[in-house]
Amino acid sequence: MTIDPQSLMLVTVIWNLQKLGYVFKIFAVGHGKARSIWENIGGRICPLSTEHQGLIDWSIFEGIIVDSLEAKVAISSVMQEPFCSVPLIWIIQEDSLSSRLPVYEQMGWEHIVSHWRSAFSRASVVVFPDFTYPMLYSELDTGNFFVIPGSPVDVWAAESYHKTHAKEQLRELSGFGKNDMLVLVVGSSVFFDDLSWDYAVAMHSVGPLLTRYARRNDATDSFKFVFLCGNSTDGYDDALQGVASRMGLRQGSIRHYGLNGDVNSVLLMADIILYGSAQEVQGFPPLLIRAMTFEIPVVVPDFSVLKKYIVDGVHGIFFSKHNPEALMNAFSLLLSNGRLSKFAQAIASSGRQLAKNVLALDCITGYARLLENVLNFPSDALLPGAVSQIQQGSWEWNLFQNEIDLSKIDSNRKVSIVYAVEHELASLNYSTSIVENGTEVPLQDELTQLDLDTLREIEISEENEMFEVEEAEERMEKGVSVWDDIYRNARKSEKLKFEVNERDEGELERTGQSVCIYEIYNGAGVWPFLHHGSLYRGLSLSRRAQRQTSDDVDAVGCLPLLNDTYYRDILCEMGGMFAIANRVDSIHRRPWIGFQSWRAAGRKVALSAKAENVLEETMQENFRGDVIYFWGRLDMDQSAIRNHNAISFWYMCDILNGGNCRIVFQDGFRQMYALPPHAEALPPMPEDGGYWSALHSWVMPTSSFLEFIMFSRMFVDSIDAKHRDSTKYSLCLLGSSEIEKKHCYCRVLELLINVWAYHSARKMVYINPNTGSMEEQHPIEQRKGFMWSKYFNFSLLKSMDEDLAEAADDGDHPREMWLWPMTGEVHWQGIYEREREERYRLKMDKKRKTKEKLFERMKYGYKQKSLGR
Repeated sequence: MTIDPQSLMLVTVIWNLQKLGYVFKIFAVGHGKARSIWENIGGRICPLSTEHQGLIDWSIFEGIIVDSLEAKVAISSVMQEPFCSVPLIWIIQEDSLSSRLPVYEQMGWEHIVSHWRSAFSRASVVVFPDFTYPMLYSELDTGNFFVIPGSPVDVWAAESYHKTHAKEQLRELSGFGKNDMLVLVVGSSVFFDDLSWDYAVAMHSVGPLLTRYARRNDATDSFKFVFLCGNSTDGYDDALQGVASRMGLRQGSIRHYGLNGDVNSVLLMADIILYGSAQEVQGFPPLLIRAMTFEIPVVVPDFSVLKKYIVDGVHGIFFSKHNPEALMNAFSLLLSNGRLSKFAQAIASSGRQLAKNVLALDCITGYARLLENVLNFPSDALLPGAVSQIQQGSWEWNLFQNEIDLSKIDSNRKVSIVYAVEHELASLNYSTSIVENGTEVPLQDELTQLDLDTLREIEISEENEMFEVEEAEERMEKGVSVWDDIYRNARKSEKLKFEVNERDEGELERTGQSVCIYEIYNGAGVWPFLHHGSLYRGLSLSRRAQRQTSDDVDAVGCLPLLNDTYYRDILCEMGGMFAIANRVDSIHRRPWIGFQSWRAAGRKVALSAKAENVLEETMQENFRGDVIYFWGRLDMDQSAIRNHNAISFWYMCDILNGGNCRIVFQDGFRQMYALPPHAEALPPMPEDGGYWSALHSWVMPTSSFLEFIMFSRMFVDSIDAKHRDSTKYSLCLLGSSEIEKKHCYCRVLELLINVWAYHSARKMVYINPNTGSMEEQHPIEQRKGFMWSKYFNFSLLKSMDEDLAEAADDGDHPREMWLWPMTGEVHWQGIYEREREERYRLKMDKKRKTKEKLFERMKYGYKQKSLGR
């Protein structure tokens, strides 16, 4: 939200990605002057604070872009299921954390390093704007570092510095004469402990140039060579002066400045910039961008990365590396009578124009290609345009022109999150210093040996005192405990046991309720979306993600099939419904039952308090009846469908399932009822403009629910059979992305209730989740002639269920991995008769034993043992 070069880079990238067809939702972790710019790009800005981050459904996004370390607050909310699979791109443009990593290593604070490494590992890709950053953050590298060169930070810094500093004044303060010709030799910006080999080679190449110009004694034509490298305190200056004396150069003709000083002042003072490094560079050197922005002519080696942007003789002059003669020729083109030539001035002017947007196009296209490789778009998404459509090659300076004032911008972005984490995680067992307001404040928290000895003496003294008290109590005579003491100890034990297995108040409040809505969830990241109270009860699809302080239902315990990750992922919420149906007698003993996916709350379509009251009152008045109340509409689930209100149900289903919903459904339907190939197997659905249920958010009578589960189990088994038995279904036809393949059946099963409710003549009522108003959808009177009632008849479904149960009971499995027996109860008349026979056999066996015992008593008599001796 601040006006700075990092914001300019991100605004430019997002602006151009929008032109390709990407749609962005922008969250802000702070406030700043750039808010109006972001609002023009992405509409309303949503605040992202610690309190709000747990109430965002990240699963509705195909990817997340996190900008800067300060936005780490958003990382913690996407590190838990089910959000940890959402692709995340983290852009790091600060070095604040990298400067603290050596301190953590020195102090032994491995836990802080691990904390940041864990945060970095959550990102699918960590993007840096320069190739030096991966080296600075190498300790946190988990194999996901990536560099997209390009940032306006160097142009921004140079322009800002140029507005407040004059070249002549800087030269005078540094001791340079007005007529001195300053030649600045620059190279790699990486710090070295000793004079690098890179500069040793540079001195060899520049040697003839120094010999020719730095030996001259003409006061009107004085050349000074300045080397910008390393640190100012590491002996560079002495080393360079030693080289100058051996070459016989004039005193003061060579000077050294360190990269840890005011680099901008050194660049601005120069007349000519010579890039003397012999090492091939991976990206455009930042020092060259700043020098060209200062409108200084540059002489550079013919590196391929530089030739990609700089035109020889237009933006700069090339020379062949390791060729002193070529360097001399290139240098001479810039001079005329000891001054800069007009050719040099023209090169400097063209170079300034180039530097302003030199890497903009590469940066934009780099992020576009990154999104293409990282994001997995669902089958119903409108794919963005190709990278080749990007034509813009400049930063969006015009978007900042009304708010920006280069002379007042603080280019050092303060990243408070680094020190906030440091304060939070710094252990008292360590001593260090924390930076506050730019000053290091030592923490006096190191335990000395004297402290440890004192602590040990206190522990020994307390232990001896405890033993003495216990021995004294054992020697004391105790009477028989009275009932009050026994009762008090029993209540104390019960209280401790309750605290260990504490349940929420909903367990008691649900007593006597006519309905219970089970909220299905599959990760700790969605706990904030779940409700509390008498109407709701959690249904966890994973034991690891189950809330410990609530009486949530363990779906895995009710249905062992869900312990298999493959089936849990492929069934989604339907697996939780199978689990409830499998234990309905012990878990749910109410006339009405409902379900609601956590996604309903995440997408703001969960029942409001007013709608809840209306629903409960309606069910109390209409205690009986085959009706289904739903509040999650299909068009609410997919924003892409909102503009197609007139399309049919099956067309919607095709959109959501890779275009193959009808094919898979009718093949599964034909398999389920053993229909001939020529028979129609796709149940007709009306185009009356009514709403259809989505997000598994509905309530119906418990008996109807069990009938729906009976139908669903057989249907799931049918499409699973086609999926396994046919080579055509070897891959998931219901989706193209990795997420859709992982949850292959989920979207079809989400819409299955509409087909069942419509054709089984259930009354379908839509309840507005906000107002509680109710409206019947697809009236039963209008369905006559369209319903396939014969296929959804309860007697037919029950007979089919018993046939499958008999086959499973006899071990006559139609295939190796038969899904149906694993999705719920297996019961048929033969099992009931066998259980009755078993009970009768046990009863007869008990009677026989009793008769034998009585016969023995009558035959041998019964002698009572004497009470005394």
